[in-house]
Amino acid sequence: MNEALANSATDMLRAPITGMTCGACATRLEKALRRSPAIADANVNFATEQAEVHFNKRETNTEQIAALIERAGFGVGTTNFSFAVGGMTCSACATRIEKALHKLPGVLEANVNLALERADVCGITNQLDQQALTRTLEKAGFTAQFEKDAADTIEVQRERETRALRKELITLLVSASLTFPMLLQMAAMTVGGSFRVTPGTEFVLTTIVQLIIGARFYRAAWNAVRAGAGNMDVLVVMGTTTAYVYSVVLLVLNGADATGMLYFEASAVIITLVLLGKFMEARAKRGTTAAIRQLMDLRPQTARVLRDGQEIELPLAEIRVDDQVIVRPGENIPVDGAVVSGESAVDEALITGESIPIDKSQGDPVTGGAINGTGLLTIRATAVGEDSTLSRIIRLVENAQAGKAPIQRLVDRISAIFVPTVIVIALIAFSVWLSTGGTLEQALTAAVSVLVIACPCALGLATPTAIMTGTGAAARAGILIKDVEALEQAHAINAIIFDKTGTLTTGQPAVVDILATDTDQEHLLRTLATVQQGSEHPLARAVLTRAAELNLELSSVENFQSHTGLGVEGTVDGTRIISGNAEFMRNNNIDVSQAEGWIADRESLGNTVICVASNGQLTGLLAIADPLRAESIPAIAKLDAMDVHTSLLSGDAPKAVAEIARQVGIEDARGGVKPEDKAAAVESLRASGYRVGMLGDGINDAPALAAADVGIAMGSGTDVAMETAGVTLMRANPELVPAAISISRATWAKIQQNLFWAFIYNVIGIPFAAMGLLSPSLAGAAMAFSSVSVVTNSLLLRKWQPEDEPVNNPIEKVINTVRRNFKWQQST
Repeated sequence: MNEALANSATDMLRAPITGMTCGACATRLEKALRRSPAIADANVNFATEQAEVHFNKRETNTEQIAALIERAGFGVGTTNFSFAVGGMTCSACATRIEKALHKLPGVLEANVNLALERADVCGITNQLDQQALTRTLEKAGFTAQFEKDAADTIEVQRERETRALRKELITLLVSASLTFPMLLQMAAMTVGGSFRVTPGTEFVLTTIVQLIIGARFYRAAWNAVRAGAGNMDVLVVMGTTTAYVYSVVLLVLNGADATGMLYFEASAVIITLVLLGKFMEARAKRGTTAAIRQLMDLRPQTARVLRDGQEIELPLAEIRVDDQVIVRPGENIPVDGAVVSGESAVDEALITGESIPIDKSQGDPVTGGAINGTGLLTIRATAVGEDSTLSRIIRLVENAQAGKAPIQRLVDRISAIFVPTVIVIALIAFSVWLSTGGTLEQALTAAVSVLVIACPCALGLATPTAIMTGTGAAARAGILIKDVEALEQAHAINAIIFDKTGTLTTGQPAVVDILATDTDQEHLLRTLATVQQGSEHPLARAVLTRAAELNLELSSVENFQSHTGLGVEGTVDGTRIISGNAEFMRNNNIDVSQAEGWIADRESLGNTVICVASNGQLTGLLAIADPLRAESIPAIAKLDAMDVHTSLLSGDAPKAVAEIARQVGIEDARGGVKPEDKAAAVESLRASGYRVGMLGDGINDAPALAAADVGIAMGSGTDVAMETAGVTLMRANPELVPAAISISRATWAKIQQNLFWAFIYNVIGIPFAAMGLLSPSLAGAAMAFSSVSVVTNSLLLRKWQPEDEPVNNPIEKVINTVRRNFKWQQST
């Protein structure tokens, strides 16, 4: 052990290690850790998969040790905690909590969201628990409230917010009632009226507002000061207390003669206006979480289940997979499942964004949370609880809303020094006024106005409220954004790579043309469908689907044989039937020369041609293709209008890919592309300077989805694609791709607008206040309005629809210019 380190301020970390396969791994990790000069000793036990690290806590921390372990090729076992935080009043509070959490041993990452009043902490397993987190927050002057799961958190938070709003309203009304006589006096003085409130009455009314109603500000300010930080409450307390104490001193010295010289009304008005701003802000913030609330409301509390032949009502938590659930007309479907019996139109609008109800019958899948129409359905549960689609959607939206954008981290750093800077400016203003011949009253007014008008709340709310509203609007349209990084990256996308099958096309081959040469089309299709009954090939399913659509009655097939890659044969009603490609026909001495032109024409369009022969003679041909989705052409047109470059990469035959590209209007198209080549194509575009989005729906698309700046998965695709992608489209509709870019651009624009207004309030307001051009009351009103205006601006995103044009506003251009001029660095 390093003796020098051992004798210094050392700490010990015991962490679970993942990724070790033998004793040599443990030795290698020990050596990697011991190479760090900040680590006194490291012991790794392969059997228990634990590492014990002694380190100098002045030189390194838990997060850096975890990074060393990851660089050595291993992982650290982690546990995530999410909990509600009480007592925050501005962004400085959120920053202070994050700092306190990061100092806690075992914490790897901590994000505190002011708008959601929630903390998300990632820590090393067995090194962190709820009690430690609770103690840390209480020591910093806040409270931590843990709930057992995400669903309960939202429900409990809703109740807590309702009670808190009611309490805020009562407090505001009492404060306004006590302040009103002094406001009336100010108004009377302005118009030359005679209404006056005696100094003693002013003192009593203001004392109640300042010291009783305003006690919350003193408590929060004391907690901040005790933690060595500043926040909005510190500024409010300093400003109002100065005005209040100054007025009390004048009242004691001059008695009734102090009438007209007191600033009691300024103190009371400021506190009342701050309370008004907080109440309006809280109400507006509730609107930003409307999407989560709507999703939560889709989940019924109970369900009717068939058990032992009896229909019983059970809590949702007791429903098990394979239970048969009864859903009556107009009810919300409680679980994911498949229809066992019954028919109905199901409304999935709030889950997938699809506005038209979808007909469901036996065998069709249904999603929990959807609204049943007019029919009675019996459903076999396939996913319940946290495994259901609705729960996954709620988790995705919550995680995206709780995340912190890189630009917000810059704002947090500014907020951390904001309050001390404002206090210095207030002291400078006070000193300058006195030193340049100003009266004590003028100096005091300027200092108080500076303290009151400056508020970091608007800065702290600018980004999270826009993200919450934007991701909520996207979710209502059927666009699920996995995290805030995906949202921020998507606004800059200028190139989209499409897979073909299942994205631009339906992924379900269908018969698109029939040529009967020696019989009628119906007889040809019936005969072919009969012989194909024994095949599971997608082309066979296309033939059988067309026959079912025409209600054709099929015969039985005998002597069925399948020839891989060529075709099938069998006997139908005593006739030997052969079907397959032209090569298979020639191998069986069947002449297809008369149809070679038709075959060539269909294959040039990317169709697959099936030849049919009866007793050695060609009787007809069918062309099968993967049909283009109706939304594909307008989707590409919208992307072109947004100046987004489009490419088509597919493993299918080049001719088929080229034909689909021609139909939709994509010039850059390649067929026969392997999964690893798709990922290489993504990297090539990125190397050319593009921000690349990749749309896919299958396992083979996962490498390219991961390589892209933003992976976009069709919700109809595989779980692998959805887990890899940053954005999931809940409907198989390519038009949601430009919509996803549009909502990202709109959200990014709102963030920039909010930050612009938050900064401009302070950039303009503080100098005006310092010059004595704003009264303390007017400064308080401006401060309250700044936060409300930012949240209200974010709420405008709730009106966004998928058809909206991308936001392009002059404020965005101004901010981009400023960023370039000052070389602001932004993490991407």
